[in-house]
Amino acid sequence: MTDILLTLISTALINNFILHWPLGVDPLVQSTRTPTIERRQVHALGIATTCLMLLSGLLGYAAYHWLLIPLGLASLHLFVFLPLSVLLITPVLNLLERALPQLPFSGLWPLLLGNAGVLGLSLFGMQGDKGFGDHTALSLGAGLGFWLVLSLFSDLRQRTLNNDVPLPFRGLPIDLISAGLIAVAFLGFSGLIKT
Repeated sequence: MTDILLTLISTALINNFILHWPLGVDPLVQSTRTPTIERRQVHALGIATTCLMLLSGLLGYAAYHWLLIPLGLASLHLFVFLPLSVLLITPVLNLLERALPQLPFSGLWPLLLGNAGVLGLSLFGMQGDKGFGDHTALSLGAGLGFWLVLSLFSDLRQRTLNNDVPLPFRGLPIDLISAGLIAVAFLGFSGLIKT
């Protein structure tokens, strides 16, 4: 149980998919520049990505370890993981639209389709078989870490919009500098868990 909790915390904070490995960075640079609309979109994208990572990670783990390996077809893992993550987007968004109608889930399909973190999670799950519980914690931690970084980056972006940023740094340059500063701040968590 302790290992599962440590995996969850480690994936969300230390080995974050956006900051440690640059997977799923595209939603960071997507912005509406309107604080109230962006905050709702960030939370909708965070919830949708967390649910998609959890479902595709668990189904990818099950397909790889319980179907492809026993059949001797482990080399075909990409032909299973990629369609699985793409086919899960629409049902996840439809379920979330019904469950949380106050959040804008309708325009998130392209951002979820281009999120390399979802596919990367399935690829990480096939590397070492620590068990289904550990992979569940990995999937949930990756989604929650993605949501955390997305929320922090959105708040930091709003602060830079309200301040006097020099002209050459406005827009994407200050966004990339901000992402780098968040990554440096998350390096402070690296001593939190000793293996």
